[in-house]
Amino acid sequence: MAKAELTFKDINKTVTVSTGERVIDVSEKEGSGIVYGCKEGDCGTCIMDVLEGWENLNQPSVVEDKILRENAAGRHQRLACQAQVLGGKIVVKPA
Repeated sequence: MAKAELTFKDINKTVTVSTGERVIDVSEKEGSGIVYGCKEGDCGTCIMDVLEGWENLNQPSVVEDKILRENAAGRHQRLACQAQVLGGKIVVKPA
């Protein structure tokens, strides 16, 4: 399976992950400060800043896009519960 590098800026930790993994699942294992309340894309608590590698994540779904708009999220913010790693290098931090 293809691999990618995911860096959590808040804890200065880079891990190798399999493509298809959701950022929130890796964050939880590694102890990053990205918090969540649902994992279903309907709460907005897990908004994160994508500092690098935006193109290495899946495109936001209609539901995710709606939640981001409702929370006045910035251009390079995503829901960690919905963002799946596609490959390459990605750098994130809690919003």
